[in-house]
Amino acid sequence: MKHEDAATRMRFVVELARRLHQYGAAAPRLESAIDSVSARLGLNCNSLSTPTALILSFTDREHGEDALSEHTQVIRLAPGDVNLRRLCEVDEIADRVTAGTLGIAEGARRLRAIHRRRNARNRVYTAAAYGVAAAAVAAILHATWADIAVAGAIGILIGAIALASEGRPRAAASFEAVSALLATLIANAAGAWPVALDVKVVVLAALIVLLPGLSLTTAVRELSTQHLASGVARLAGAMMSLLKLAFGTLAATQIALALHWVPPTATAQPVPNWAQWVALGFGCLSFAVLFQAARRDYLLVMASAAFGYVVAYYGSSAFTPVFGVFLAGLAIGAASNAYARLAQRPGALVREPGVILLVPGSVGFRTLSLMFERDVYQGLDVAFTLIAILVALVAGLLFGDLLVAPRRSL
Repeated sequence: MKHEDAATRMRFVVELARRLHQYGAAAPRLESAIDSVSARLGLNCNSLSTPTALILSFTDREHGEDALSEHTQVIRLAPGDVNLRRLCEVDEIADRVTAGTLGIAEGARRLRAIHRRRNARNRVYTAAAYGVAAAAVAAILHATWADIAVAGAIGILIGAIALASEGRPRAAASFEAVSALLATLIANAAGAWPVALDVKVVVLAALIVLLPGLSLTTAVRELSTQHLASGVARLAGAMMSLLKLAFGTLAATQIALALHWVPPTATAQPVPNWAQWVALGFGCLSFAVLFQAARRDYLLVMASAAFGYVVAYYGSSAFTPVFGVFLAGLAIGAASNAYARLAQRPGALVREPGVILLVPGSVGFRTLSLMFERDVYQGLDVAFTLIAILVALVAGLLFGDLLVAPRRSL
């Protein structure tokens, strides 16, 4: 690759880092991947990734450590969302460039073309996926059929609001609070008149896609691997999302009380046990849509999400819930790295959906809700559960990396 000038190689690495950040790569994996690709292109690169910025400092190996030859790029970015389809495309381009089968300049052009290309996801399917995920989680929580139906309907509404908020910064800033407020109001109204509901379960299920459990887990993992700047920033962002959701729920509860929307205690029987396994299949399909996986990867993403849940379910039955989460994290971490090595594709295809049903976003939401309700002791008790689950999940993923080493960290 040395026949290409240093500026061209640096531009490719900068474009690669930008795309990995935008498509959801966490700081440890992004920095490791960038450093690895830079080394193959004859560059020394010191990289720093945070949720809102990238700093890349390059030197050409031909000039050694000469400070005069150092080039630094500072890039301001919005926090990225997981997009498995585009992450795979970026990984393939990086592989071809480092293997020498694709020119560096052409590789950079294709990376830019990926971002300029219109997102291929169907907006109707995406909004429906919010509803399916909400209904599936309600079933997994052993809610009633009425709870499942209302949670699914609210989930579709939230999905429509999420799509309408794209490209509108002011709407996006208040999206979580508005969604929580609407979800709680609708659940209270539905429970007060047509049919008795378990409002807390309905609201939790309806908001499940918005809960930043994945961000909390990523933040703790970054902190545990000494990526302190990124970990602290991501943790603060996740906490702000939880605060907005909890405040929206609290405000709606007060409005419902003022309007005398007080649902009676639900007396209907919860759904039978077989329903949670059917719901698990539909929920896994919704996560494949929400993670924007390519159609050919749907079965893999669904199987990964189901695998993580099943390991945690039976591990919790055999041991304790926290140790079950650890076992699931270990299995997903090892499986994702093994898949990446065997298939030569990003392990994120297995890892991200595999942990989605394990992340403790709902526990964090309940913690802040209890705090807002002035139930401090119960809130602290739930907070300790949150910490235990986070530590167990991150420890499992780290042990999985020890069991099977990652491939170029993606």
